[in-house]
Amino acid sequence: MSGSGLGGLNKSSPDSIVIGLCQSQLFDVRTPEQLKHAVDHVCNLVGKARRSYALMDFIVFPEYCIHGLTMSTDDSIMCTLEGPEVQAFKRACKSNTIWGCFSIMERNELGMPWNTGIVINAEGELVNYYRKMHPWIPVEPWYPGNRGIPTFAGPNGITMAHIICHDGQFPEMVSFAMFGHATAISFPVLADAVNNRL
Repeated sequence: MSGSGLGGLNKSSPDSIVIGLCQSQLFDVRTPEQLKHAVDHVCNLVGKARRSYALMDFIVFPEYCIHGLTMSTDDSIMCTLEGPEVQAFKRACKSNTIWGCFSIMERNELGMPWNTGIVINAEGELVNYYRKMHPWIPVEPWYPGNRGIPTFAGPNGITMAHIICHDGQFPEMVSFAMFGHATAISFPVLADAVNNRL
């Protein structure tokens, strides 16, 4: 990763990468129409990131980037990996030639939805998906993840892993990612400024 000069937005070597972290408004999402509005907003920000920072390789959005903080488990706003929300993210990454990390609440036939993070490459391909293993109980209603901590080849072939928010309270999560040879971890979190808490 590049951390030198100009706020880290220049590459210090050919094998370095520039990662952008997006801080964005969270919407009150309770209906499919509101979900589509939030997805459109995030996709527009993908384009804005590319136009504003030509050297950026990877844009990371916060947990709950399209579902907001309602904690709604209404089936009408749950996503699937094949659904229109993920397809929109794939198109945004491909058309802007940028990697993206996004958050969805994924429909789960086993019970409560999963809090899922996905990574899409600059060709618009899903290269990783991770289900949050440690929901913040009792606040979050999500089903604990069942996919472990997969690693993937990120921009410039850098081995990466992905964990979400409360997972970071458990040192074993980073250890398992390192066992998978990850040299960088995508770690989106949500900070609730209103209640001054994570």
